[in-house]
Amino acid sequence: MPLADLAFPALASGALIGFVLALVGGGGSILAVPLLVYFVGVGQPHMAIGTAAVAVALNAATGLIGHARAGNVRWACAASFALSGVIGAALGAELGKAFDGEKLLALFGVLMVVVGAAMLRKRKGGENPNVRMTRETARPLLRRIIPTGLTVGLMAGFFGIGGGFLIVPGLVYATAMPVSLAIGSSLLVVTALGATTAASYALSGLVDWVLIGWMLAGGLVGTLIGRAAGRRLASHKRVLEVGFAGMVIAIGLAIAGQGAANLF
Repeated sequence: MPLADLAFPALASGALIGFVLALVGGGGSILAVPLLVYFVGVGQPHMAIGTAAVAVALNAATGLIGHARAGNVRWACAASFALSGVIGAALGAELGKAFDGEKLLALFGVLMVVVGAAMLRKRKGGENPNVRMTRETARPLLRRIIPTGLTVGLMAGFFGIGGGFLIVPGLVYATAMPVSLAIGSSLLVVTALGATTAASYALSGLVDWVLIGWMLAGGLVGTLIGRAAGRRLASHKRVLEVGFAGMVIAIGLAIAGQGAANLF
């Protein structure tokens, strides 16, 4: 397909992802792969995954700046989670590239259904807003952070996603920090995991940099619109989250159903 024909769907995809991230506060990045495959028209699932990973990392890095300024990042806990997650993501990316592309896409559909179902559950806050990594707390914190980060990173690398929907509950579980701090801290982890996966795919020539540019341009516009809509619909945020979760489940079922024959 000519580059000119890819510009509009790539811009629109980036705008939708940015809009959802700004409006709902997470989960938008999981739409990147199906949008690239079925709307933009990227023929290779591995190319779509690699391109999506770059977009996820850049979007997360941009969001991290705002949360850091607001003091919503627990740097030591997030960095420890990210370090173990990077190891898992590097392994997961290599496994993903070696996996049949059509089967990987079908499994991605199954993952979307699981993620959508998880999003329907209300998030519960943690119990320790003052959590810090100190000499006294490091050992008990790391006993939970390291295996959790490794597992989340492995899944993020394998499927080429940021994994924010897994990282937030993972941080809450491992550190007992409130969800508000986990969301801010998760962006450091998403940036690290996305960059690791993106680097692995880029080294294999599986990233379309032109599409990245179009998606980022669209994402900036979508983010601005999403923030404005979010301010107006703040009192209905749970309804928006449930609606988005339903959309993720529906898309996941369609993808998994279409690729079911490739799983066996």
